[in-house]
Amino acid sequence: MSRPVWTAGRAGGGQPPARLRSATVSGIGVLREGPLHAAIKALLARPGDRVEVRVGRFVIDLVRADGELVEVQTGGFGPLGAKFDALLDDHRMRIVHPIAAERRIVRVDDAGEVLSARRSARRATAVELFDKLVAFPSLLAHPNLTIELLLAREDHIRAAAPVRTRSRRRTRDPGERRLVELLDRVELRGPQDVLLALPPLPSEPFSTRELAVLLGCPTVLAQRTAYCLRLMELIEPAGKRGRTPLHRLTA
Repeated sequence: MSRPVWTAGRAGGGQPPARLRSATVSGIGVLREGPLHAAIKALLARPGDRVEVRVGRFVIDLVRADGELVEVQTGGFGPLGAKFDALLDDHRMRIVHPIAAERRIVRVDDAGEVLSARRSARRATAVELFDKLVAFPSLLAHPNLTIELLLAREDHIRAAAPVRTRSRRRTRDPGERRLVELLDRVELRGPQDVLLALPPLPSEPFSTRELAVLLGCPTVLAQRTAYCLRLMELIEPAGKRGRTPLHRLTA
């Protein structure tokens, strides 16, 4: 029998529901995590929730009183593949993913004193989800999964000066992300919710480049978005305009 389209695709399925038991941790931030992850977990926690709970061989950030498993994922979704394979068929899961809708770049010295702070011109939107969802494009088709996007104002804490290699090349310094303020929340429970979170797509066939302009994102991210939408069966191939492939909304 073929596996469902939403299967993460590494581990075998058919496992019985994993038994929940509390891990030996006393509270938020005990296991290794960054400040953004810890702040979001504290923001999400409700009375009656259990924190850092072992489910089978995995530790889950929060388990709600109603049994929902909540995972805070500040980076890519790829590392969650094994958890999806083992748990998603038998548990309701919520992936909470923060997006820096507004960010400030803060440079500090070795003692942690602020040297400078500037507002970044980059403003991310819900489209950033597709940069992460590309690992499992049809994941939202699974009836047990909810993805919650947190559009936030963040501080990105970085070193006093850009780090350079011996060849004097500047290395990437993503910094340490810190939550300043929650601006909005977007909840996605299925493929159709994805369309509601995006600007309206054209009724006529469109190219990936045109999609990038519509979404206000780089072409690479538009390509990933189109790939995910195609796997969700929200758009389909619509021939070519010259040599340029076109897409259209699925009827």
